Amino acid sequence: MNPASVFSTDIAIDLGTANTCVFAHGRGIVLNEPSIVAFNTQRGTVEAVGQEAHEMLGRTPGHIKAVRPLRDGVIADFDAAEKMLVHFVRKAMGRSAWRRPRLVIGVPSEITAVERRAVRDSGFRVKASEVHLVDEPMAAAIGAGLPISEAAGNMIIDIGGGTTDIAVISLAGSVYGRSLRVAGDAMDAAIMMYMRKTFNLYIGERTAQQIKFDIGSATRLDESLEMDVKGRHVMEGVPKTVRVTDEDIRVALNEPLRQIIQAVREALERIPPELCADIYDRGIVLTGGGALLRNLDHRLRDDIGLPVLVAENPLTSVVLGAGAMLGDIGLLRKVAAN
Repeated sequence: MNPASVFSTDIAIDLGTANTCVFAHGRGIVLNEPSIVAFNTQRGTVEAVGQEAHEMLGRTPGHIKAVRPLRDGVIADFDAAEKMLVHFVRKAMGRSAWRRPRLVIGVPSEITAVERRAVRDSGFRVKASEVHLVDEPMAAAIGAGLPISEAAGNMIIDIGGGTTDIAVISLAGSVYGRSLRVAGDAMDAAIMMYMRKTFNLYIGERTAQQIKFDIGSATRLDESLEMDVKGRHVMEGVPKTVRVTDEDIRVALNEPLRQIIQAVREALERIPPELCADIYDRGIVLTGGGALLRNLDHRLRDDIGLPVLVAENPLTSVVLGAGAMLGDIGLLRKVAAN
């Protein structure tokens, strides 16, 4: 290990609705855990954070409450978000926890000034010396290796847990940006609703997420997939198991996917023709956890008629891009959204 990296306190954070990733300068990604905090309401203390808290979802006794501090890509529970941020930053810094870190935090491109201030304040409460906010699609584009500084259009779609960020970038600036509050969580909710209406089965968020990962797809698959899903019967109130196919889940996911595709079409309609031509040549790049949905790139390509590529590391593109800015102050000053 580089001796200097032991003392580096520069940290980049992708504060996601579903997962929080932390990048330490000189060490790379040091943490990637669910954005969840479990509180003990009787004692008023934090019981668990991250992966340990995720395991408690839907399984906690009355006095243990597992919460997601972020909803739709922004802080919904300030107290829980601050405690989660403190925990993750200290865990990432390890022996250097006594030092004051410089933070670069990725945020959705369309959050309000109040929401930006809340994120900045949370960063300073963890004793940060500096807090820089960068738009997630810009960070994702850098993390995906796009040539953002060139005088040419680069289109990126970052599908996270709470938001889908669509951006067209040229000369290290955002020509077009939109944050659509339809993403991974909306897909999970659509699966939960479909299971309730079609199979009379109540399922939780974790089960819906597992179904999406295991058999979810955006277009027909070469080989059909199916799985047994356990839940509670709506009418009888007892546990029940039903068999679900990939076709069922495609039907469930159709509406959130339609909204994302419509937002991409609107983006292409609103940018200058020259940039459209660049995007036609270069293609659209997909990042975020939603990019891992089977055949999503094929669905976008077929519906929009442009080449679509999935980034090499879609889950970590934002934090890798934010981390790259830690070592390039000029780039950070150019793209920071403070």
